[in-house]
Amino acid sequence: MKTRPLARSVALAAAVALAATACSGSGDPDASSGPAKVTVWIMKDSVTDAFLTRFRTGFEAEHKDIDLDIQIQEWDGIGEKVTAALASKDAPDVIEVGNTQVAQYAASGGVRDLSARTAELGGTDWLPGLAEPGKVDGRQYGIPWYAANRVVIYHKDLFARAGITAPPKTQAEWLAATAKLNHGKTQGIYLPGQNWYTLSGFVWEAGGDLAVKDGKTWKGALDTPQALAGMDFYGQLQALGKGPKDSDEAKPPQAEVFAKGDVAQIIAVPGGAKIVEEINPALKGKLGFFPIPGKSADKPGAVFTGGSDLIVPEASTHPDAAYRVVKALAGEKWQTDMARTMSYVPNRTSLAHVIQDDAGTAAMAAGAAQGRATPNSPQWAAVEATNPIKQYMTAVLTGTDPSRAAATASRSITKTLGS
Repeated sequence: MKTRPLARSVALAAAVALAATACSGSGDPDASSGPAKVTVWIMKDSVTDAFLTRFRTGFEAEHKDIDLDIQIQEWDGIGEKVTAALASKDAPDVIEVGNTQVAQYAASGGVRDLSARTAELGGTDWLPGLAEPGKVDGRQYGIPWYAANRVVIYHKDLFARAGITAPPKTQAEWLAATAKLNHGKTQGIYLPGQNWYTLSGFVWEAGGDLAVKDGKTWKGALDTPQALAGMDFYGQLQALGKGPKDSDEAKPPQAEVFAKGDVAQIIAVPGGAKIVEEINPALKGKLGFFPIPGKSADKPGAVFTGGSDLIVPEASTHPDAAYRVVKALAGEKWQTDMARTMSYVPNRTSLAHVIQDDAGTAAMAAGAAQGRATPNSPQWAAVEATNPIKQYMTAVLTGTDPSRAAATASRSITKTLGS
């Protein structure tokens, strides 16, 4: 999913079904006429040129029958471009897509079902926030590539001045610590009123959801007691700072607010700390990270997981070769390389140790184990276009009855998902 607050980009997708034409070593039409030219679409800024060069060189050395043609794609207009490619007879062989976009593309019928390959690809170890949105109606279309999620970035000096010696591990501890930090000119936390990705995590942690599927119909679910509990916690936390109630983290850019030095915490991807330090070099070395706390201390709280999945179009000319590309990118060797290069969370929980020497990424990986994604309805992108969730949050934070505001937002989500 393209969500700039989460990471520069998000996406890449996936694999090939276990079918005679897809996985038989001779499935490619021109397998006997020289190396197969496999076209791979990668989104701009997802990974570095150096990583792609290493991957291409290493992969082609191990697969003499495949030549990789890696093409970098711009985010602007990518939805229409992928949709057109999936409907054509001349599609690329592998495409990186946002994890929350898989359902939309799968609905077109142009994406290969890779369910039969999930065990071989280590599917039982995948991060749920990447694997679940890649599965539609029980079929795995998107293969997890990388993940990014929010953590708490905090000002170590302000924590020490308040006598807080360790980051909080529960929501109750978090509220207490933030209240203690919130005195004088110091904001305990800067949390804008429309940071709906953060709200999503609180809703999931409380046992609720943004929308649920009832048979074949999706329905908005913000008006359930569990979802309302998540919004209530958001309101308590937001009140311990001076964040605006009617805008998100981009207006004004929260990194700029945090860089002034009088804010104790923000919720952002770890890379946000580098932006803060660029704005105010005096904060270099003074910022720390911890996972968003949950209800209990035994595990972090639920978070929205952004990132990329890999898909293989039905129209791929070389489906067997495409699958081998996906298998390599999703495998331990290149997952480890990419995680260390890009400070991403690897696609599987067993690889979390490879980024433990980076405090921000380690905190992100701990949270990623509790990661979720938005409802995998093909129409969810339309919900985000108008985003009644943001409107609902502002309404509650400015005094509207939460139950009434949630019911209104849920009706809007239901109507859009059913369109």
